[in-house]
This record gives sequence, structure tokens and C-alpha cells, in this order.
Amino acid sequence: MSATRPTPRPGSAPAVPSASAAVACDGLGFAWPDGTPVLEGFDWTAGPGRTGLIGANGSGKSTLLRLLAGELRPDEGSVHVTGETGYLPQDLTLDTGLRVDAVLGIDRRRAALHAIEAGDPAEEHFTVLGDDWDVEERARATLDQLGLAHIGLDRTIGEVSGGESVLLRLAELLLRRPRVLLLDEPTNNLDLSARQSLYAALAAWKGVLIVVSHDRELLRHVDQIAELREGSVHTYGGGIDAYEEAVATEQEAARRMVRSAESDVRRQKRELAEAQGKLAKRVRYGDKMYASKREPRIVMNQRKRAAQESAGKHRATHEQRLEQAKDRLEEAEGQLRSDDEIRVDLPYTAVPAGRTVLTAEGAVLRGGVRVELELRGPERIALVGDNGAGKTTLLRTVAGQLPPERGEVRAHVPHRYLPQRLDVLDDGLSVAENVARLAPDATVNRVRARLARFLFRGARADRPVGTLSGGERFRATLAALMLAEPAPQLLMLDEPTNNLDLASVRHLRTALDGYQGALIVVSHDLAFLRELGVTRWLRLADGELREEV
Repeated sequence: MSATRPTPRPGSAPAVPSASAAVACDGLGFAWPDGTPVLEGFDWTAGPGRTGLIGANGSGKSTLLRLLAGELRPDEGSVHVTGETGYLPQDLTLDTGLRVDAVLGIDRRRAALHAIEAGDPAEEHFTVLGDDWDVEERARATLDQLGLAHIGLDRTIGEVSGGESVLLRLAELLLRRPRVLLLDEPTNNLDLSARQSLYAALAAWKGVLIVVSHDRELLRHVDQIAELREGSVHTYGGGIDAYEEAVATEQEAARRMVRSAESDVRRQKRELAEAQGKLAKRVRYGDKMYASKREPRIVMNQRKRAAQESAGKHRATHEQRLEQAKDRLEEAEGQLRSDDEIRVDLPYTAVPAGRTVLTAEGAVLRGGVRVELELRGPERIALVGDNGAGKTTLLRTVAGQLPPERGEVRAHVPHRYLPQRLDVLDDGLSVAENVARLAPDATVNRVRARLARFLFRGARADRPVGTLSGGERFRATLAALMLAEPAPQLLMLDEPTNNLDLASVRHLRTALDGYQGALIVVSHDLAFLRELGVTRWLRLADGELREEV
């Protein structure tokens, strides 16, 4: 069965997807009510298998999923989805009063089964239940597959965590077995164990999967990467590692093309200048001959006109060659990506190897978490644990935002804390003004020079923070904290990669390469933590902080 939501363009027939295509977009156009365009003339087909859809923040990935799911209607073009569609949005909100069996969509069948088992022979129960006599067993098996075996079907959403509610919604989709499964950033609010369960479930998925994600570990489980860039999709076989290798090869070829085109432009400019010089000499020689009147005037006029025509054609030929060389250069430059890298050197953040950075002695945090900890020198600590274990509470206690219930938690060096909410900056001030606020003794030139290295150059540094995209806001917040005075020798980051696209995660990673102080990172993103060069792993579990070997 085909679910089709066409809006044909005037004078065109809707595209018919190929037999292998589960999803097809033909000439798709969509803009928000204020007129902001998202997609224009967009074409894409996706067939069987698992597709990782990536792209910069704001490129239209989530909007595209909503169009495929039928939650939005295109302004023009058509969307064809073959078979039933299951959709998991990024910002999932469930009624806290709902029971788990209702979220799974089995509440009516389960009630009918229980009525029949209790001896009620009413026909309506058999009609509702149909042939699904093992509905409870299937539901429990799916919950177990996602690491949710401990959640009873009679519990309510208000009794489970945010990450568990996401997995429950995914369980409902898996129970329905749609042909096409659309997931938007499914791992954002999941802890490590929940992520591992989700990875396993998706690896076993036999239908069509399109998942929007920046989670590198998840993107290693897909069959292909589809990159949404500048309004079109480019597909690469394999997972995220194969994609990055292919892009690196493309970019090296593009750089060679640019160098060749630049060389050609210089050569054409040189040849044009030489040709113009020769022509000028001919003109001067002709004028000299004309002035000496060695030949009849009519003959000299004919020669002059012929020389001018020849010179004009010669100049036009060289100018045309130069324009063609410039066009080739522009085309070659268009193949280069503009994803600049942050490169910073922050020597004032350096911490000597033996210096005490942080101590927690006999500390009991809010919620009863017990912490004993000593941090020395420029250590890089990964703080992991299940959702609700107290990781954010520990960071806020170190930052001085929460007092411990007992004992002492003390930072011995200047420190900064980057919370998940990114509410450190003033939305009404510009990026430069926010940084200057945290570094009041720095000159304007010094602030701007530093911001340029965080990719806020010129007018970009004058933009109000409230107008920035999610990735830009994160980069501005990171710049403000790392450039603050006194320089932070302890930096604490709480789930820094949540909601960041791959380019922004790379910006964060390269910025932290230049940071020389101690680092504590709360994250469920194992790939990111490995790339940071973590020196110690600490786990919060069962109300205690433990060292992991």
C-alpha cells in the first residue's frame, strides 16, 4: 500500500517512485508561514536499509522528516512514502497520566484479553483482540529488547524518566512494525545503557529506517549517509567513518582543482597583459608611420583599421579566456566546504601536573549522593552514569550553584561551568559584548581577535546572541567561557554535544584541543569522549562516585 501526499507543481505530473524506493520526494518545496524557505525544488529517493540523515543545524532535516511523516504539507511538489510510517519526533511530549500500555497502543487489546480470561464472552472483546492473543508477551519482549523490562505495563509516564519515555514511544513503533521508520535525534536524552539498547534494536531492524542524528556511534550502524547540504542530498555508502573518508578525498580533489584553476587565472591575466602590451606597441608604430606619411593616406587608413580590428579580436579572445578561467575557478571553489575549524591556543588555562584542582571530602550532595574525589593537574575526566544518577548535581555543586548537604566540595582554581541549557549569555547583548562582560579588562581589539578564532569574525561578532542558531549559540557560549578572565583552569561541560550537528561537535573538539586546563565532561556520547583524550572515567551509580578502570 502506498501513502501518497502529493501537491503537484503546475504543468507537471507527480513522480512515480521506483519499485525499490520506499521514500520519494519530487520537486518538494516548503516555507514557513513567515516566508522563510526551507526546501526548494527538492528531489530525493531512499530505498531499503538504514539511512543516516545528517546536515548542519537549520539545514531542514527535522522539517524533511515531518514532511515525510505527513505532519507538514509541502507548498509544492510531492512526497511518496510506500507502506505505513512510524515517526519519533525530536521533542517528544507525552501525557504523564498515560499508562505504559496506552503509550504502546495495546491498552484496548490488553483490556479485551483480560476480560476474556476473566470469563466475559462478549463479542466486542473478541473483535477488539482479533488474533493478537500474545499481545502482552510481544510487548514485554519489545520492552526487554530496549532495556525496559523493569517497567510494568500498568505504570504511568509520570513514573518513568524522560529517556525511558523516548524508548517507550520507540517500542510502540517497533510493535506496529511500520515499513518506514523515521527517527529524529533519538539518542539525545538517553544514557549509555539506553543508547546501547537502541543501537541493538536499530541494528536488528529489517524495514526502512531514516534517522536524523549527530551521534557518531549510532551513525556507525547505518548502511548509508545522506547529507542534506545547501538544499540537496548527497548520498555516501557505509556509515559515518566511510562518509568522512569519502568527503576528505573529495575535498583534496577539490583543493587540487582550485590550485589548478588559480594557476590558470594567473596565466590568462599574464597573457592578456602581454597581448595588450604588444598591441600598444603596434598602435604606436602605426601612429609613427602615419605621421611620417611614407605611404598614401588611404593605404595607411586601411592598415590602421585592419590593425584595430585585429587588436580588438585578439583582446577579446584573451579576455574571453580569462573569464572562462575565472568561471572554472569559481566552480572549483564551489566544491570546497566552508566548514572552518576552530584553532585556539590558551596557555593561560594551563595547570601544572601536581596542582590540586578539585577536592570533595566527606561530601553528600542533594539527593544523597556520596562523593570523595581529588583532581590534580590537567586531567580529563569523563563523568558517566544513568539519567538521574546525580551528574548534573555534582557539576552544579562544584560550580557553587548548589551547596552540599554535608562535607566539602571545593574548586582550588578558576573554573567555569557550561550547563545543558546554554543560559550563560545575555540574549540582548552581542557576542562580543558577552565575551567582554566576562573579560572586563580585555581591550576591544583583544576580544575581537580572540572571537575571530572561534569563527566570529567582523560583523558576526556584533550579532545579538538571541538571533544565533543552536550551533552558533553553543560556539559563542564556549568562547565566552574559555576566554573569560581569569582564565578557567577547570572547565565543566554538561552534555555538550546534545543538539549539535557534526560540524559543531568538531568545532567543540578542536577548541578543547587548545584547552590546557582540567576538564570534567558529562556525556553519553562515547565516540566524543574517546576523541577528547579522557584520562579518568568516573561513574555515578547507586548513590556513590566510583572510579572505573
